[in-house]
Amino acid sequence: GSFMMVNSSGRASGQKAHLLLPTLKENDTHCIDFHYYFSSRDRSSPGALNVYVKVNGGPQGNPVWNVSGVVTEGWVKAELAISTFWPHFYQVIFESVSLKGHPGYIAVDEVRVLAHPCRKAPHFLRLQNVEVNVGQNATFQCIAGGKWSQHDKLWLQQWNGRDTALMVTRVVNHRRFSATVSVADTAQRSVSKYRCVIRSDGGSGVSNYAELIVKEPPTPIAPPELLAVGATYLWIKPNANSIIGDGPIILKEVEYRTTTGTWAETHIVDSPNYKLWHLDPDVEYEIRVLLTRPGEGGTGPPGPPLTTRTKCA
Repeated sequence: GSFMMVNSSGRASGQKAHLLLPTLKENDTHCIDFHYYFSSRDRSSPGALNVYVKVNGGPQGNPVWNVSGVVTEGWVKAELAISTFWPHFYQVIFESVSLKGHPGYIAVDEVRVLAHPCRKAPHFLRLQNVEVNVGQNATFQCIAGGKWSQHDKLWLQQWNGRDTALMVTRVVNHRRFSATVSVADTAQRSVSKYRCVIRSDGGSGVSNYAELIVKEPPTPIAPPELLAVGATYLWIKPNANSIIGDGPIILKEVEYRTTTGTWAETHIVDSPNYKLWHLDPDVEYEIRVLLTRPGEGGTGPPGPPLTTRTKCA
């Protein structure tokens, strides 16, 4: 067991003390439990106790559990159900923050790592990575088992410390619930990390960090190539080998219009070369290629145009 005690009498307000647990590299489901005590001589709370979970030596982020504004009747037990497993490692940090002029102390004692699931704090199943195209909604599925109630607070934590409140929770069955979280952070190509946190009566559950991967729909760098021209047809090669944005490309389309007209037609291209038929003689056409990658919103903007004129009849 480790012990930390902070006496808040006569100290500067906001003074912090930290207790760092050794780095943990766990292979299997486990539970951390500890006892805390908020004592006061005048029934006013001595301050706050925060718990942080720092993964792979990354940022400390925001607390996953905290308590403040209380005086406890003796020692109170709390649990941490942390779903981070080898080869990843993590460190738990206890932080007490004292309030000036509130005579009393905050203590933490008997921190244990137990080789079984927590009795009260819910354990998360593995949080999966999410990939979306720029500008689309991203949704994480936080699924947890164990005891929980509708009063539990559930949120997403970003690797850099920002918290996002959770929107939709649904009960899968009495042993399991899943929460669907939408992330707004998809304006540009990026990779960021999120994890689910739940705070229940008995403590907190913390999932692994999963990646939100935002991909940019592809656009060809070069215009299509002109292979042959007739009075009523054009043979073209889409030329989609060099792209801006992300693959894989699952669909190629040719969009063409007359340079003076307003209409445009789009055809799916399923061979290396493509023939545009039924064109008018001696008319100038503008031809662009559209590329699509997997997922909602996967079609990129049209590439640069090939401008060419059909032959006279």
